[in-house]
Amino acid sequence: MHVDDSGWLAGASRCPSPNCNDRPDDEISLVVIHGISLPPGEFGGSHIEDLFSNRLPPDKHPYFATVYQLQVSAHLLVRRDGAIIQFVPFGKRAWHAGRSSFLGRENCNDYSIGIELEGTDDIPYTDAQYASLCGILRALQRRYPAIGQHIAGHSDVAPGRKTDPGPAFDWARLDSLMRA
Repeated sequence: MHVDDSGWLAGASRCPSPNCNDRPDDEISLVVIHGISLPPGEFGGSHIEDLFSNRLPPDKHPYFATVYQLQVSAHLLVRRDGAIIQFVPFGKRAWHAGRSSFLGRENCNDYSIGIELEGTDDIPYTDAQYASLCGILRALQRRYPAIGQHIAGHSDVAPGRKTDPGPAFDWARLDSLMRA
């Protein structure tokens, strides 16, 4: 995997989101890992893409009526089967972390890349997701060396407000795969 000069991940499907804007500077020094499922606890379908593209139908599921007006995005989504969808080029600021801080620095969206894993806090993520995530992280670290080892969960940058990717995410496994 590699990141092209326009900030797109080679091999990822594209579903451009309007929910992004320019970064305050060109710094990219953090990756934030998230977990998402729509409706909660259900996998598959186009609902996540619809949410990030502002086309989620509020009448299709009761939960959707509570979130359809949110203007949110991430740079990438990794499906349960490992398929990767990119919504925002890496040089742009995706709206994924909200109120957040990392190592004492506020507004993580300004300098981070957001990666959503299709999942929940309490259902293990798949082998295919870990494999895709490792390939993505290696490509990002090559393209944006300031990331280094700065990889955090949404719960780490927004403690008390967010819990994802949750206890089902195996950080030790990710670390071991990244070292292999």
